[in-house]
Amino acid sequence: MHLVLAAVGGRVTATPLTDAGQPDGEPTRVAESDLPAFVAVTDAPGVRWVWSDTARWYPAVLAAGGRVARCVDLRLGHRVLRTALASRGSALAQAPESGWDAPAVVEARPAPATQASLFDDDLFALAPADDLDPVAELRAQLDAVAGSTEPGALRLLLAAESAGALVAAEVKHAGLPWRTDVHERLLADALGPRVPYGVRPRKLEDLAEVLRERLDDPGLNPDSPADVLRSLRRAGLVVESTRKWELQHLEHPAIEPLLEYKRLYRLLTANGWTWLDEWVRDGRFHPEYVVGGVVTGRWAANGGGALQLPKQVRAAVVADPGWKLVVADAAQLEPRVLAAMSGDTAMAAAGDGQDLYDGVVASGAVQTRQQAKMAMLGAMYGATQGEGGRFVPRLARAFPRALDLVEQAARAGERGEPVTTRLGRTSPVPDPSWFEARNRAYSVEGSPGMQRAVESRARSWGRFTRNFVVQGTAAEWALSWMGGLRTRLATRTSGPVTAGAHIVFFVHDELVVHAPAADAEWVAEQVRAAAVDAGRIMFGGFPVTFPLSVAVVDAYSEAK
Repeated sequence: MHLVLAAVGGRVTATPLTDAGQPDGEPTRVAESDLPAFVAVTDAPGVRWVWSDTARWYPAVLAAGGRVARCVDLRLGHRVLRTALASRGSALAQAPESGWDAPAVVEARPAPATQASLFDDDLFALAPADDLDPVAELRAQLDAVAGSTEPGALRLLLAAESAGALVAAEVKHAGLPWRTDVHERLLADALGPRVPYGVRPRKLEDLAEVLRERLDDPGLNPDSPADVLRSLRRAGLVVESTRKWELQHLEHPAIEPLLEYKRLYRLLTANGWTWLDEWVRDGRFHPEYVVGGVVTGRWAANGGGALQLPKQVRAAVVADPGWKLVVADAAQLEPRVLAAMSGDTAMAAAGDGQDLYDGVVASGAVQTRQQAKMAMLGAMYGATQGEGGRFVPRLARAFPRALDLVEQAARAGERGEPVTTRLGRTSPVPDPSWFEARNRAYSVEGSPGMQRAVESRARSWGRFTRNFVVQGTAAEWALSWMGGLRTRLATRTSGPVTAGAHIVFFVHDELVVHAPAADAEWVAEQVRAAAVDAGRIMFGGFPVTFPLSVAVVDAYSEAK
């Protein structure tokens, strides 16, 4: 049964519908402040909560100590179905733009709660009602899926997106355990004593003085890439940028302190004292994820660096007393996904029970693991030069089906055509000016220079579509993994999400679970089992494995 929620006139209306979208009883109306209690007594295994945005509705339920098993996030589903090739003939896909096409409402970060504010009615306040009709939208989505060319795949994708939205909301609510004292000690050791915002810490200032002396540039501001670039060139160095990969190949007394300055400056700006004050409260870092925020379906972050916690600060991520962190990382996820979605049994066998890159070496395609890794990245990202480009042809001979899949995706992109992931997420196509430029270049008005320019743009778009099919499918596997794990963890305990083991962090192919110490090994087993389930959901019986590195630790820094 679907229970469709809508906010109208300060009250919430819950409309019951069958799985086919037909009426299934009379609507129930409750006050906004009573929504969490209503959810608590109504949620059941057969119920799917249907709402406009999970980030808009679910936080109030979580704040009251509740949770839901399943939901339908209409805005996420609308975005998928609006552009999916499989549903392009649907009324939803062909309809004019509406409020459902607008970006999701992002919940503002609350100020630290006081004892009084915990009981304020505003805790349960919802965003103002709008003119969107969730019942009509659900029916439009059900019709679009039923009439699509791949209804089974699209149903899986929409369910995975919605499950991911629940995970993201729960992660933000629970937060990643964070020891402020440890973080401050790490910063003091690396940067020196704390200084006011805008003042350069002592160790950075010491390095700045070294740079000014070695580059003979007393006025150098090392925080300015343009300033540094001018100073390096003035010193006789041929350099195009201040990127690490370019600097580390240069020989000059200023390079070593410059690289160290960049490393510490990154720490200060990304995870320094300002970040600590803004993002960590009550011993928790509360990541704000944007589900499907990247065009491939990967998550994005709404500030705070939720998708990149550098190793320099991971020691501050410490489990609560009596609890453990279970850290899991999927090994070589994208190459394994490529093997499965292309049906390349040889590539799947190369990773069966072992490091996939070692398996590629054993196949005779290349001689070293590093060559295997470079070749695989080159195949998935379209490298034609350097180490990656040099070894791609060898990979194509050993694993023709896998390489043909990404080549076909690249050719489609070069023609300006969309490509799809395993479950049907569809890539955008270039804007009209792209096609206009191509047509003009090959018209009577065209020239060889214009043709070279459009061919370069076509190859660039082809590299995008080449990677889209793999990265997007890997994102779908990760959503299936997380969603399955969330369901498994919920069987162990009832009540608030934080009462038992719960997911507290996620980055593409890695997740962290905060678990009672007594449950930690059980959680590790569930993490592995959920990965097996995800592979089966995505690829049926195809013989591909998704091995995980799983560690039960006290601090995140101990996991690797």
